[in-house]
Amino acid sequence: MSDAASLHTYALSILELLAHEAPADEIENLLHAALDASPNPEQSAYLERASQLGLEVLALFSQRQKREADMAALIDTARDLTYPHDLDSLLRVIIRQARRLLGFDMTYIALQDENGGGWHIRMSEGETADLHIGLQVEPGYGFGHALKRNAAFWTPDYLRDGRIQHTKRMDDVVRGEGQRAILAVPLHRGGTPFGGLYGSDRAVRHFSPHEAGLLRILADLAAVAIDKSWVLDQARADVDDLEDDAHQARLQVARMRGLLEAERRLIGLVLGSGDVSAVTVAASDALDSVLVVRDTSGQTITATGDIPDLDERSVARALLDAQAGNCPVAAENGVRIAPLQASGENLGSLFVHPREALTPEDEQLLQLVAQCLTITMLLQRRAVVVGGPVRDELLDDLLADPPSHSQRHLVDRAARLSIDLAEPHVVVVARPEGGEQGRAGVWAASYAHRLNGLKGVLSGCVVLLLSGNDASDAAKRVSAELSSLLSNPVTVAAAGPTRGATDAGRVYREAMRCLDVVTLLQGNGATAALDDLGFLGLLLSDDRDIDGFIDSILGPVLAYDSERLTGLARTLQAYFEADRSPTHAADVLHVHPNTVSRRLERITELLGPEWQKPQQALELQLALRLQQSRSALRTQGRTASQSDGDL
Repeated sequence: MSDAASLHTYALSILELLAHEAPADEIENLLHAALDASPNPEQSAYLERASQLGLEVLALFSQRQKREADMAALIDTARDLTYPHDLDSLLRVIIRQARRLLGFDMTYIALQDENGGGWHIRMSEGETADLHIGLQVEPGYGFGHALKRNAAFWTPDYLRDGRIQHTKRMDDVVRGEGQRAILAVPLHRGGTPFGGLYGSDRAVRHFSPHEAGLLRILADLAAVAIDKSWVLDQARADVDDLEDDAHQARLQVARMRGLLEAERRLIGLVLGSGDVSAVTVAASDALDSVLVVRDTSGQTITATGDIPDLDERSVARALLDAQAGNCPVAAENGVRIAPLQASGENLGSLFVHPREALTPEDEQLLQLVAQCLTITMLLQRRAVVVGGPVRDELLDDLLADPPSHSQRHLVDRAARLSIDLAEPHVVVVARPEGGEQGRAGVWAASYAHRLNGLKGVLSGCVVLLLSGNDASDAAKRVSAELSSLLSNPVTVAAAGPTRGATDAGRVYREAMRCLDVVTLLQGNGATAALDDLGFLGLLLSDDRDIDGFIDSILGPVLAYDSERLTGLARTLQAYFEADRSPTHAADVLHVHPNTVSRRLERITELLGPEWQKPQQALELQLALRLQQSRSALRTQGRTASQSDGDL
């Protein structure tokens, strides 16, 4: 083959390798083989030139592929940046893509402070120790001057580059991280930089314009994404503010509706019942607070709970301020004190202990509550003054012995005062031991009005006729409130309930006898009802309800015997007659002592563990005697009836 043909064949081989995108070493191997086969210098030069051109074409292919790969990576990055991210997540995506795209050892982003001051490192990747989040990038030093001119800047070796204005602090950070080559591009908005994107290697590296341009494109995409993220964050903040405003508006409307509803309810109570307790309970629910109403002497009129740890000295000072300004004032422990005043007259005070801080609407409601309580107390006092004599006369007539009026007349008079004498009532008598009958009488008028009862003052005692069945509970309530008001002992006794319209006199006389016995047995300041005195109450009672006494003392045992046909009552009688000896009782009953012991255990279950104590044991023996007598009389009655029938 001629030399020309050989050269053409070689050139064709080079083209075939390029067409198949063969690696560069195959072209070099082909060149070495051709040079060994052709010692002609002119042919060798041709072969080398052809190989060099092939390598240059191959390099162009590689550069184009690299650019295509870079553009594909940028497109992927742009797609990633379009997804919604919070700012930190977005910055991490940017520096991670920059590090992967350009093969940096480390990448980081610095952003301008919100107040427009210096720049700080906001996010980094690939750092070891010295470069940390929040590190300040000093303006005018390092790359700062170039970035502020919205220009890219790079250096193959930062610490040895004389173009850079160095500072010891920044140089120490660069040296600590082992950084050499650094490429920085600005992040800008409308031509104004607001941060920088940095990439660095820990070895000397000469960056190409293509690499700088690639990072610049990534920075431009990042700036748009960051700006969008800020806009979205601001939009979210605006939406949150709007939602919060809407929520506050809804709460305001709800509070106003609640305020209006509470006002209607309170005014309705004032115009309807005129009861301080009812108004206080309703106000407590509306204010979600504990309310206490006190009179002018500081005594509690009504309360919806306890307010702990009140310093009365501090309360007195706050109350003076409230009365002077005629408005609620704050006391200790979050307590609010409101004066109850009308035309300059002090009627008392209102204490409010809220479970949560009062809103402005609650403050308005608090003033309304104080006004409602003031009006209620005025109406109550007027009702007591106007209706007091009529009610007192009715009580005097009910307690008269003998009755001065017919039953129908008394019932009609009571009905006009909204008192139903057909319902059970109890009579409570209270004797102040400090000689304060006047104050006690004033209190009794208010107390009777609150409970829709009757009051009077007879024989130095306050007398109350109150609706109810429990005389003992009524006596305790009167004793607690009146003793606290007078700060002196008060002896209280009660009896009842009544049975019919003309029974109040009998119950009153029983209550007076109970008062004498309580004073004799327990002294001044004691409290008891007729039922609390056991068999003494039976002796003091006019009707002597023996059956009721037996049932109250011995009822569970008698019921047990009746249901199960046992002999617990007989065993109990034998036990007492045998001087509380189970063995002797067993001899009387002709049973084993263990049987008596088991029966006594059953009695303990029925009567309680204290049935053998002296007081209860005495009442049990009396009840057993009365039961035995009642049974004997009933047996005699049946026998007499049978004898009359035989005749």
